[in-house]
Amino acid sequence: MLEPLSRAIADLELEKAASLVNEYVDKRFNAVDIIESCRIGVELVGKRYQAGEYYLADLVMSEAIFKELMEIIEPHLVKVVDHEQQNLAPHVLIGTIQGDIHDLGKSIVIYLLRSSGFIVRDLGVDVSIEDFVKEAKSSSAPIIGICFLLTNCVSTVKELIDTLEKEGIRNNATVVIGGYAADEATRNYVGADYSATTTANVIPLFESIIKLNEVNRDR
Repeated sequence: MLEPLSRAIADLELEKAASLVNEYVDKRFNAVDIIESCRIGVELVGKRYQAGEYYLADLVMSEAIFKELMEIIEPHLVKVVDHEQQNLAPHVLIGTIQGDIHDLGKSIVIYLLRSSGFIVRDLGVDVSIEDFVKEAKSSSAPIIGICFLLTNCVSTVKELIDTLEKEGIRNNATVVIGGYAADEATRNYVGADYSATTTANVIPLFESIIKLNEVNRDR
């Protein structure tokens, strides 16, 4: 674990964090490990905010720091270089549900997935049910990620998943909900297949979904 980078982000030291990222990239450290350290740093900022040590402006600053660091890391992520590889790579459709504009957790998930070879279609934030369904139909992505932080968006998430069911999309897609409010009780209520309240186990979860889909397809 690259603890100095996590500490620099937690302390909101952009220049130090950027210097460390450049150093790690030059030394050819694994991009996933670098991103994971960034995630931990951002998580520490959130904990300090919850403890009353940081203000809302500090949370916003941590998001800005993260995005700047990702601009350094992104060129070194795994790239799909030809059409055949792109067809073979696992695809994910992801967006933040209508009524919620939180983006940081989704951004971390996207970078982690892309660094592991996933092809990710990012719908952005405040995505309507209609747009989610339209993109799900056109992309035929085997995994659909629905992000939300606000509890008052739970009913909209349920409506979206119910609509995916009615449109026949759920037969061929695994639905994952993610965010602070995406606990197991919420997963059961909205009818999602999986839930994640943190980004820590994103890669193992999505890789296990792909493997399970492959097993079911071969039966």
